[in-house]
Amino acid sequence: MNQSPRDFPAASKAALADESLKTALGRLKTHFGAGRARAIARFGGDWEALREQGRAIRDFALTHLDTLLEQFERAVTARGGKVHWARDAKEAREIVLGILKEAGAKTVTKGKSMVSEEIALNPFLEANGMIPVETDLGEYIIQLRKEPPSHIIAPAFHLHKEQVAQTFREAHTMLDATRNLDERQALVGEARQLLRAQFEAADAGITGANFLTAEEGAAIIVTNEGNGDLTRLLPKTHIVLTGIEKVCADLNDAAVLLRLLTRSATGQDISSYVSVMLGPSEGDGPRNFHVVLVDNGRSRLIGGEAEEVLRCIRCSACLNHCPIYGAVGGHAYGATYPGPIGAALNPGMLGVANAAHLANASTFCGRCAEVCPVKIPLPAIMRHWRAREHASGLAPKSFVAGLGLWAFFAKRPALYRTVTGIAARVLKAIGGKGHIAALPLPRGWFAVRDLPAPQGRTFHEMWKAKR
Repeated sequence: MNQSPRDFPAASKAALADESLKTALGRLKTHFGAGRARAIARFGGDWEALREQGRAIRDFALTHLDTLLEQFERAVTARGGKVHWARDAKEAREIVLGILKEAGAKTVTKGKSMVSEEIALNPFLEANGMIPVETDLGEYIIQLRKEPPSHIIAPAFHLHKEQVAQTFREAHTMLDATRNLDERQALVGEARQLLRAQFEAADAGITGANFLTAEEGAAIIVTNEGNGDLTRLLPKTHIVLTGIEKVCADLNDAAVLLRLLTRSATGQDISSYVSVMLGPSEGDGPRNFHVVLVDNGRSRLIGGEAEEVLRCIRCSACLNHCPIYGAVGGHAYGATYPGPIGAALNPGMLGVANAAHLANASTFCGRCAEVCPVKIPLPAIMRHWRAREHASGLAPKSFVAGLGLWAFFAKRPALYRTVTGIAARVLKAIGGKGHIAALPLPRGWFAVRDLPAPQGRTFHEMWKAKR
């Protein structure tokens, strides 16, 4: 599946017509949304105070990013590990390949890592004769289907179990063709059975990191399946691949962020596994421990109006509560990071010219900012990218013309009141049944909704009459 944010208008229309996808996305409210609400209700302390504490921790990390990363490198090196710095996706891929070649690796197990998706690591490794095997169940399913993830924490959220069963039958041809795959438990058992052999045979393992701690030189991953530990502990070489913004001061700060992450993501008080990785092992475990720190456009955001987007802890709460994501899903966005966080992050990383459509894919209802555990002002950042799009001359000509026309009238109050007064009366006449089903110009807007007919008077007229 080829992805491009430039294709969002066409991709979103196709997604809206996909009845199977519509049913799958309906689970956002009943699964993640409801789970988060219950978890916060169970929380014994002041949830808003915890959010504020998380925001302060992330802001401190971004303000001191250079010194914290250097401190992290010293701590990892002191424990026998090695830190690598990648300026962009190409460098990150080459670094990982070099480590794997040095280790003589052919088969590589992988835990879920959005950064590996971001840098297109799997096809690169395959092109260089290596076999990457995704071990997170959702990632394993979409790897078999040759699809990108549609959700940050639930990569195969767009699929139904019947589709997964069909995928397994097509991929696992070595198994009995008449086996029963009607139940989710059977699907999970089959994946577990086949992945076990991959874990045992792997020459190296690659994981992401939810957090890095500068003082201890620790990398932390949060999982519910146990695949993260099998990926990092069984092979002799372990690579942590993560973005530079994931660092925080110490384990105390990470503990606060963990309390926010699990409740906001899956509605759990804590996930099944929280793994703290501290360098190579002298006993069972990896002999070689590498951390690849990826910039890939992140440092360009530091000090700018979109810097706060780097607070993100990848919980997906904004996706789970967004009416746009809930209507079109993740693939329509055409980028690694979908939903409101993608709309705020991608223009900075990919360029406004490539990702401007995403910043415009918002109702600005503000729900994403309300549920963000670290209080990222996502609508404000999207507005910033919209302004950049307009200032760069990239906005659609029809939009620019319409805005110019509105500005012409808005700068002339008497004319504005006259024209809006006429428009209110005309629209009332058109909407005789209380709503307007169509108008000549904004046809796309009317494709899925009606406009309530105005009362025939402008706000100024009603306000003057009331006074």
